[in-house]
Amino acid sequence: MGNVRPKKHLGQHFLVDQNIAIKIVEQLSLPGGVKDVLEIGPGMGVLTQYLIKHPEYRTTVVDIDRESIAYLQEHFPQLGDRIISADFLKTDLSKLFPGPFAIIGNFPYNISSQIFFKVLEQRDVVPEVVCMIQKEVAERIAAPPGSKTYGILSVLLQAYYTIKYNFTVSEHVFHPPPKVKSAVISLVRNEVKQLPCDEKLFMQVVKLSFGTRRKTLRNSLRSYNLPPEITVLPVFDKRAEQLSVQDFVELTQLIQQNT
Repeated sequence: MGNVRPKKHLGQHFLVDQNIAIKIVEQLSLPGGVKDVLEIGPGMGVLTQYLIKHPEYRTTVVDIDRESIAYLQEHFPQLGDRIISADFLKTDLSKLFPGPFAIIGNFPYNISSQIFFKVLEQRDVVPEVVCMIQKEVAERIAAPPGSKTYGILSVLLQAYYTIKYNFTVSEHVFHPPPKVKSAVISLVRNEVKQLPCDEKLFMQVVKLSFGTRRKTLRNSLRSYNLPPEITVLPVFDKRAEQLSVQDFVELTQLIQQNT
């Protein structure tokens, strides 16, 4: 399988370095005794071949590409009906898994953000994600407050997950080589079951705040029509990138109470 040189499709660059594949699978910790593992975009099975070597994992793979599905069915017959031909973003995951499941994959660059937003929707049943993504996206997700790369995904994912930047991956271990480096990160669900604020409003406030990230929050959040005695508070002099997750929670509570 190390000699497979599949074509690029759907924004995906296929990993052909077996050592990196092994290292990615080794990042899985399966917290809380989770058995189910969902691989997104397995392609020609470079990760799948190492996942199935773990009998304690119940591996399911989902791919939108029919060529990949045919290849996987031929080479991994032991997976049976756990080879799913579907678009992950449109899949009703509750029909696939009765309980919690971990996610792993070499995510297609062009939909990685959408995958993370779906993970957020499923956060109560996804205790862990291990993925390879574009390096700059990985850095953004793991970035602390105050960093230039800190953004919407940083705040939303860090609210519910502990993020670990595992390692950087050279562009030369892919076919075809992408123009950028990649990175492997882990997301492990934290202890926050529910934020102490309206969670939908929290997401809205975060997105709106970063929508005009060079402006102060006083300008970014003007559409909430907050009373002047609230907008004079010091937090409204700040820009979105200066706020921690906790700061955004408190800001959401403030907006909740005054709109």
